[in-house]
Order: sequence, then structure tokens, then C-alpha cells
Amino acid sequence: MSDREPVRLRLMLLLAALTVLGTVVSRARADALDGVLEVRSAYVELVRSVYTLHARIAYPLTPAIRDALRDGVTLSFDLETHVDRERHLWFDANVVDVSMRRELSYNTVSDRYVVRDSRSGDLQSFPTLEEALGALGTVDDWPVAVEPQIVHGEHYRIAVRAGIRRGRMPSSLRVLLFWTNDWHRVSPWYTWSLPN
Repeated sequence: MSDREPVRLRLMLLLAALTVLGTVVSRARADALDGVLEVRSAYVELVRSVYTLHARIAYPLTPAIRDALRDGVTLSFDLETHVDRERHLWFDANVVDVSMRRELSYNTVSDRYVVRDSRSGDLQSFPTLEEALGALGTVDDWPVAVEPQIVHGEHYRIAVRAGIRRGRMPSSLRVLLFWTNDWHRVSPWYTWSLPN
């Protein structure tokens, strides 16, 4: 047995251990956002010359999400809406692109989950993660277009998609998790035609 064989054996064992560790870490990251993420229903209604969106979204609820929130990670919940005018001989024309972003965090002092609207800064507080996700999944009266943007007699398609991703992290976690990819997942588009 040569002097190089113990070194080679150690390197092979180290490489095998790193491979197993990499698999475990990637599987843990993949499982974090597993579960249902879909727009279950959506429609718009015209109220005083404004098209408002009503949607119901199901977000995943996993132990990894709960643990990340309790460790100080903020999660961002996005809702994208596109309104396109249908054209027969060319690509559809985009009329409106709007998005809503809300953030979910956990407050250890009050033992409550806090939802913050990124645009307005409004806060809502919930005793359980399930209630917070239920509130995030309920969108009512969100203005997405105004009547002058929609030409009567034309055909329009509306598409809505929900997304979830990791947002801000405490600096202590940022140092430990600098090598991980951001959690990010989006739902399929929920599409329908705007009634004339």
C-alpha cells in the first residue's frame, strides 16, 4: 500500500460526504415551498369606471416556511396582473401590467404574524400562520385598469399569477446562507376573457 492511497481514500470519502450534504441541502430548499400555490379563482368588475380584481389564492404552508419566519426571514407575496388586447394577425397588445407585493414576517415579541403592504405600508396582524396566509390569499377590490384603457368592442384577456419568494433576512442568517439560492416559486397563469 503506497503513501498516496490513504490520502486518496480520505478525498473520496470527503467528496462522497459533500455530495450527500449537497443533496440534503438542495432537497430541503426544494421542499420549503412545496405544496399548493395556485390562483383558485379570479374575476374583475367595473366599479365607477375602474376595473377591480377579486381573487382567491392558495399559498403553500410547510414547516420550513413556519421555521424560516420564526428565524426572522421575511417572505414576499406577489400578485401580477396583465391585461392584453387580443389581435388576430399579430401578437396581443399589452394594455396594463400591475403588481401587488405584500410581505409576511413573524413578530417574536407579540407572537403574531404580520402582513405589510409594500406600497401603502399598511399592517395587519394575525395570531396564526394559517390566518395570515388566508388573508394574503384574499384579494378584493384591487384596481387593475380604468375604463378609458379598455376600448369597447375589442377583446381583452386578463392573466393573474401569484408568487412567493424569500425577502429580507437577519444579518446573522445572511452570513450563514450566502451560498443558498433564493426561495422563489410562481403559480401558473390564471387567464380569462374580459366580458364586453
